Amino acid sequence: MTAWLLAQRPWIVPIPGTTKLHRLEENLGAVDLDLTAADLAEIDAEAAKIEVQGERLPEAVLKMTGL
Repeated sequence: MTAWLLAQRPWIVPIPGTTKLHRLEENLGAVDLDLTAADLAEIDAEAAKIEVQGERLPEAVLKMTGL
């Protein structure tokens, strides 16, 4: 996920939260991973198959924010 986020735009900076050192090391390794255009297209195609369910935020919060 971190490598994909880094590949999206130069100004996107993922901030992964973790409490485990091995997960931090895993996330840092994403900097050295170069995803090709074909890799990104495949990831995007698979992600597009996921049906998003539910609202982005609870209804009460949506009303407060006007979203």
